[in-house]
Amino acid sequence: MDRTLVLGLGGTVDYELRWDSSVFDTLAHAHGVRRHELTTTAPIVDERSLLVAVLAFVASGTGAERFVASSEVIEDFVSHFDYAITLGGTGVRAGLVLDALGLPSTQHLVSIDDNVRRLLPDTISYICSATEDTLDPHLIVQYPVGAHVRLTDGDVLSPAPNRLIFANDPPNRRMLLSAELPASLSGAGVFLVSGFNTMQDHDLLELRLAEVHRAMQSLPADALVYYEDAGFYTRDFADTVRRRLLPQIDVYGMNEDELQEYLGRAVNLLDTADVIRALREVQTIIPARALVVHTRYWAIAVGPDAGRHRSALDSAVRVAATRYRVGDALTSADIDDTAAMPRHGGGEALVVAVEAALPGAVGVAAFSLDVPTPTTVGLGDTFVGGFLAGAVLSKENA
Repeated sequence: MDRTLVLGLGGTVDYELRWDSSVFDTLAHAHGVRRHELTTTAPIVDERSLLVAVLAFVASGTGAERFVASSEVIEDFVSHFDYAITLGGTGVRAGLVLDALGLPSTQHLVSIDDNVRRLLPDTISYICSATEDTLDPHLIVQYPVGAHVRLTDGDVLSPAPNRLIFANDPPNRRMLLSAELPASLSGAGVFLVSGFNTMQDHDLLELRLAEVHRAMQSLPADALVYYEDAGFYTRDFADTVRRRLLPQIDVYGMNEDELQEYLGRAVNLLDTADVIRALREVQTIIPARALVVHTRYWAIAVGPDAGRHRSALDSAVRVAATRYRVGDALTSADIDDTAAMPRHGGGEALVVAVEAALPGAVGVAAFSLDVPTPTTVGLGDTFVGGFLAGAVLSKENA
């Protein structure tokens, strides 16, 4: 590979909580949490409100990313649990996947500390805008299907596995860009843009978007620009990002939770008519050249350039499924093993129907995997890494 993959815009240090229903039982009783209090929208200002939010999401089986009042809230909460310290952020997790596949990358970071220096592989280079070390951890809560928590007046039972992210991260809110970014982009074959979802100052967001736009003028004409949506803390900011960057974006990605947030309604992901309607609706909101929606059952690209990304979609689904079943230490051999596993029947049927109904649409069914302890943290980021790997390798083999 003679072109670099530049992945940004901000990395994180994650505290990955190890799910323990007995600890949640204890906390729920200590705080007197009752079922009618469960809400996903209230401000998260202390340990109790964080607990309430986690339980509300677990009860619905959904994933999300939410802002907390301070990093101290996260530190207090995780002190009750066993947890692992890992690296996160879409760019970093995608880069770790690419590294496992033998593809080096350059990370754009906005914060740094000894955790990052220790955990980032030597094969991944980075540029960083930070002038001093800081640590503002992101809490990652991964829960299994059937997660059971006893409240004082009833139980919470998760209908599906998912992951939750809670953070208060000033460097990622500021999103200061490195002065080295334009030079790094001048030799890039891929530029991954993500992370604007955590910003909360609109004027600052506009400034950063203008700076990114200027830096992107250094990109070679044939470079692939991939933008991954995320759970915006301020949903209107997503509109601002699209207004400023959509013309420069080749592939615009999102997961099933973000799709439903944009539409303001639930989507039955295995109902053909509902999915076709949802894809048409979201295309009117986001008229990208290739709009990719990735879900637990399928991944589908729509838009005028969707057809050129079929092999990248298939790579993305295989890599994400591999991480789901084997965790962080995935290898190329593990990915090859996944390829021989059965696909989800409902997903396969839906993809066929969508491709027939929407001109130019391409899709790939997810795998049907029965895993006792699946990895749901970072699956979207892993999907992105798999997509970029597929895009790079298919271009090299063309």
